[in-house]
Amino acid sequence: MALFGKCLRIGSTVKHGFQAFPQLTTAKYSVYPPHFAEPVYKKQELDKLYESGEIENYKLIPYKAARSNETCSIFHDPIVSKFINYMLLKGQKKLARGVLEKTFEKIKKLQLEKYNRETDPEKKASIIIDPIVILKKAVANCKPLLKLTAVKRGGSFYQVPVPITDKESTFYAMRWFVQCGRDKDKAISFADFMATELINASNNDGKVVKKKLELHKQCEANRAYAHYRWS
Repeated sequence: MALFGKCLRIGSTVKHGFQAFPQLTTAKYSVYPPHFAEPVYKKQELDKLYESGEIENYKLIPYKAARSNETCSIFHDPIVSKFINYMLLKGQKKLARGVLEKTFEKIKKLQLEKYNRETDPEKKASIIIDPIVILKKAVANCKPLLKLTAVKRGGSFYQVPVPITDKESTFYAMRWFVQCGRDKDKAISFADFMATELINASNNDGKVVKKKLELHKQCEANRAYAHYRWS
């Protein structure tokens, strides 16, 4: 009974947020220690490491195991997988994957029509037909360099421009694509709208590119408060 009462007290402590036993409440979420590196599972990346000789630096480094959705297959792409995860709603990943496949099919049809209509050989060679390349180029063109964060100084909040990491800027770009797709006219299907928007973004045009430029303009307008991020 004494042991049972002790367990109840520990459970009550954790439930109400008191850290009387830090060693019991600060559990790690990963099974790997921090010094374990991310796995290199793509054959193209491994070939580059072998050609450059950098593979010798990786021989004694402990690595994490590759995730179940990470594979060296040519049909697997981390950018596409991440875009599908941002698109899905209520865990319906099969539906999100099907919508993205329809989007890629629509992009291929539009680009092939444009390719067949073009008569100039130079312009014809510059037309990208691969939808995955268009997706990557569109995301790269829509990634912001800065963002606004609220900083409190003297009882007032200021919108301070701060630089962001590449991972966060990728999140902003993909989230803007999904938001524009959900705010579209209901008469247009999501796949048709997304195909047109991705093609426009790959050419530095479209709604998402305008969102990025508006954010940069806001950061430029608030550059007088940039010193607050260090104070």
